[in-house]
Amino acid sequence: MSAGASIRWPYYKLFDQLGRYLVCFMLIHNYYAWRYRGGPPPTLSALQKVAGVSARHTAGFVAALKAGRLVEVAADPADRRATLLVPTAIVIAEIGRSMRLFVEAVDAIEERRPGHAEALADPHRLGDLISRSAAYVLANGTLLHAFPGVLHFTQRDCGYPLLTAVVGRHYAQTLNAAPPAGPLLRRALAGRLQVSPAHVGSLLAEAEARGWFAVGPGGSVTWMAEPFLDEFERWSAWQMAHFEALREPSDEAPAALPA
Repeated sequence: MSAGASIRWPYYKLFDQLGRYLVCFMLIHNYYAWRYRGGPPPTLSALQKVAGVSARHTAGFVAALKAGRLVEVAADPADRRATLLVPTAIVIAEIGRSMRLFVEAVDAIEERRPGHAEALADPHRLGDLISRSAAYVLANGTLLHAFPGVLHFTQRDCGYPLLTAVVGRHYAQTLNAAPPAGPLLRRALAGRLQVSPAHVGSLLAEAEARGWFAVGPGGSVTWMAEPFLDEFERWSAWQMAHFEALREPSDEAPAALPA
């Protein structure tokens, strides 16, 4: 999750902050709920009702996505006056990046070969899984708000990828079976996450002030609070269980969903 994105500035940063993420998350939900499950047309007004931010902010952000060719528009076949918002494969891939990795983690635990994460390389399959997850959130609330430390990072630009980098480094330092992880040097993290070194420093300083963890000058995790690590691990377990519960028989089929 903390690896560099496949797309470069400014697109990557558009998705890695909770408010902007939720607009895209619900935009994808609306489109696939309409496409596969008889939901209402995925218009801007429909998105403004569920995006979780103001109508004005939603409209402005969607305009930016359209200008960047990250969201396309199409006429509604049932009403040519209505304009539908269609997510591109880039948006689907970035919004679903963490989701795919949690599914991949379950594949590894269950020793599934082939794994279910492989099918999510198809943007329509991934978009439909995002839609099912969003439907759960709309009905039951987010899983995220039960984990205030993780929530704190998601509300900062690229905070969640930074958090995963720190936890990965901690595991590399403390667990023999953990994969290697490079040092958490501010300039290197800033380049990887496409933010400023000052922003990285601010996030790390906030974490230390709150008693969560500290990163030393050499880029090693000098200490990690057990309650904070436990919260991150419970969050991860909840995510894996959530996506496993959303799986449908069609998710295992190798064929793509209808184009």
